[in-house]
Amino acid sequence: MVKNKTKQVALDDTDLAILALLQEDASISNAQLSERLSLSLTPCWRRRKRLEEEGVIKDYQANLDRKMLGLDIMAFVHVRFAIHTDHAPDAFEAVVKELPQVLSCHKITGDADYLLQVLAEDLDSYSEFVESVLRRQLGIASIQSSLALREVKATSRVAIPKRD
Repeated sequence: MVKNKTKQVALDDTDLAILALLQEDASISNAQLSERLSLSLTPCWRRRKRLEEEGVIKDYQANLDRKMLGLDIMAFVHVRFAIHTDHAPDAFEAVVKELPQVLSCHKITGDADYLLQVLAEDLDSYSEFVESVLRRQLGIASIQSSLALREVKATSRVAIPKRD
């Protein structure tokens, strides 16, 4: 069964400019935002509120430096299930959603079923995570880890499409 494509929201140039500015600095006040856009305060606030209500803006967060927090290991983990007809993948997804070490989890195509991005303080703590959490999940046939040697680019900013 193929799911419908996610509903796309109609956005004009001002909406796109709001999104770009908020991705640059989510702590910007509505007054600063309206000033930067040469838009009066109330219409600017309404647009921002609409973008939030429609789900274009999902949430706001501070981007932290993981290494300054002592999280020196970043692992990309390929997880493959032996059988896909039971409920093990669903149970796995429910567990992964609650794990603070997991930055992202994607169901993927190819040799693996899932790709996880995991942070850990060091190799010992990463090993403990794999042994005490991942290996205990039912139905997993294999776990393959790749450790990041160097971050070349790391962002959560979405490239905002240009309007024609």
